[in-house]
Amino acid sequence: MTTTVSTSSAAYWEPLWVQGRRYRRLDDVERRLMDENLGPGRARPALDIGTGEGVVARHLQDELGYRATGVDCSITAVALAAAQDTGPGPRVAWRCLDFTADDLTVLPEPAYTVITCRLAYRWMDDKPAFLHRVRQLLAPGGTFWVVTEITGRRTTTDPALLRLGITEAETELLTAGWSVVRTADIDVLRCYALRP
Repeated sequence: MTTTVSTSSAAYWEPLWVQGRRYRRLDDVERRLMDENLGPGRARPALDIGTGEGVVARHLQDELGYRATGVDCSITAVALAAAQDTGPGPRVAWRCLDFTADDLTVLPEPAYTVITCRLAYRWMDDKPAFLHRVRQLLAPGGTFWVVTEITGRRTTTDPALLRLGITEAETELLTAGWSVVRTADIDVLRCYALRP
């Protein structure tokens, strides 16, 4: 009997982080798009789902002025993120948490003005349930910022790399039910600013 490991679980991600796997860096173009779509934080709460090494959560906190929380199901990723907190001032609240399965009441805030999900949405096994959880935590008038690869944009024949994007049906699911949907493309990625 073969057991399938959920691609949104610690059992899948923890070994990759322990082995030293690292992921696409946040570049200036993506930072600019975040800044334009999310605006100044003014100490309002922000949640970064699948934070990894914490680059988005730190940008939200240090550059935009949000009060950020970064969550990841991998304890190694969270430890790496926390280890990079060396500057003065308020720090990001780091939590090892499986957003798809754990109790969300353990989060420091009951609602968030901004929720980000960079390069993690594709890995959510039950996307409708994931989006429902996001909507439960997003404050009225808030923004859900998603950065994900789009299927068919890579110029490769490697089947493993071709599966990294979301399909047209998954895109429709992601964007359905929002009153505002703004997009911007960066090579193989698409950035979504979604508002209720």
